Amino acid sequence: MAKNKVRLIPLGGLGEIGKNMLVVEHQDDILVVDAGLMFPENEMLGVDLVIPDVSGIVVTHGHEDHTGAIRHVMNEFDAPLFATPLTRGLLEVKLQRGGLLEKARINTINAGDRVDIGPFGVEFFHVCHSIPDGVGLGITTPAGLIVHSGDFKFDHTPVDGRLTDFAKLSQLGGQGVLALLSDSTNAETPGYTPSEKMVSEMFDRVFPKAPGRIIVATFASNISRIQQVIEAAIKHDRRVGIVGRSMVENVRMARDLGYLEVPEGVLLKAEEINRLPGEKVAIVTTGSQGEPTSALARMANGDFRLLQIEKDDTVIISARPIPGNEELVNHIINNLFKLGADVLYDQLLDVHVSGHASQEEEKLMLNLLRPRYFIPIHGEYRHLMLHAKLAFEVGIPPDNIFVIENGQVVEFEQRGARLNGTVPAGYVLVDGIGVGDVGQVVLRDRRLLSQDGVVIVTITVDKQTGRPLTEPDIISRGFVYEREAEGLLEAAREQVTAALEDSVSHTAEWSFINTRIKETLGKFFYDQTHRRPMILPVVMEV
Repeated sequence: MAKNKVRLIPLGGLGEIGKNMLVVEHQDDILVVDAGLMFPENEMLGVDLVIPDVSGIVVTHGHEDHTGAIRHVMNEFDAPLFATPLTRGLLEVKLQRGGLLEKARINTINAGDRVDIGPFGVEFFHVCHSIPDGVGLGITTPAGLIVHSGDFKFDHTPVDGRLTDFAKLSQLGGQGVLALLSDSTNAETPGYTPSEKMVSEMFDRVFPKAPGRIIVATFASNISRIQQVIEAAIKHDRRVGIVGRSMVENVRMARDLGYLEVPEGVLLKAEEINRLPGEKVAIVTTGSQGEPTSALARMANGDFRLLQIEKDDTVIISARPIPGNEELVNHIINNLFKLGADVLYDQLLDVHVSGHASQEEEKLMLNLLRPRYFIPIHGEYRHLMLHAKLAFEVGIPPDNIFVIENGQVVEFEQRGARLNGTVPAGYVLVDGIGVGDVGQVVLRDRRLLSQDGVVIVTITVDKQTGRPLTEPDIISRGFVYEREAEGLLEAAREQVTAALEDSVSHTAEWSFINTRIKETLGKFFYDQTHRRPMILPVVMEV
């Protein structure tokens, strides 16, 4: 690679919501920005999380879509991590849980710091988001200054009182920005994103009217929202219970670091939650995305030992469903209503505000930095395109705007910038404790099983000739109910026996018998039912 040539390679977060990761490459040196996860799409049956293929890391903030993959890929790289104090704390909670904390080399940085990482000089500047301690990056490279916005919005009344660093943005703009990579999540939304203060005002309206317990579900990493619940509870004479393993761990960590201000006597122990009158209790819990094993989901299903939903409870789901999670969230809301709770969610009340910039803020970021080149990041393809249009409106030439997807390489050198090929940027699927052992073949089989079920055929054949020695035994799961389909299954048994009797040609090769059974039953079941169950022959030789 030429001496001043720099390549930007997104491995995640472009054309999708989540799984954010960016590689900045110069010769043999690589700087990686974020290593996030995303929730599985509907067709990824049984998959818990999705992470990118990776190696390295500067972390912009503590949300899962920017940090969640780190504990899964620790064995893939041996590079230092750089994070602000709260982000470091959230990372340490994750790594401690996986027994990886001792291996990690985490360096604490603060907004305003500059560190040299290989040939890159990285300056950190504060940005407002829905979590404290978020930063954007000014990355000095051999090709020029590249600015990465991080997830941001321009909130003038943030919960922690720290505004986005406009002065630093103006200073970077004055230095001359080669390229800006900027958050596109809310590129569809006109105007400005409301302040976090709006949620506090909503809590002040809801808390005094609630006749029983108030249960607020939010992300375990949303320390600002937890602080808002605590402040509202204190104001309206309630004590606060923290429910959900990750929520408890994060609250403990944030208090220790000074990011949560909680007066003594406000927090309830688990055993105290059910002792106080409901009107004296507020609870913060996990489960805002409908995660099946979360505390809120278990409450909604009536199988959470610590806390049962009661008629006077008010449940506030203080988060918007991530695309793909709508069905899970709606299921929980319906169950909570059935149990008698009053449920408040985004379509009914301002229980959540976005942490991402809307169109006018995105244009302001562009005008403050005046980059030569612009690359929209963090969003589905429509978001990237709409952000690109905003960049054109503020004066960036269309030839200098790159709307790219994961794996596409943008190369900067003395002559300018150009697209230069692609690199692999696929998914790594996490199912239970398995990382990467579920692939497209497994997902295809799961889809087939979910659509038309499975039929297992067990038969004993002659070892020499392959002729059937017994009538086949057929078991159906998810295809037909055996007691009500005895005629169909009996006919299927006859089909298998006849096919093997008619096709024996002095061979007993397992592959031949296996294929013959699949072909015969596949055609028969489709003709009879117009369904295509997965057929699994079990052939025993005697």
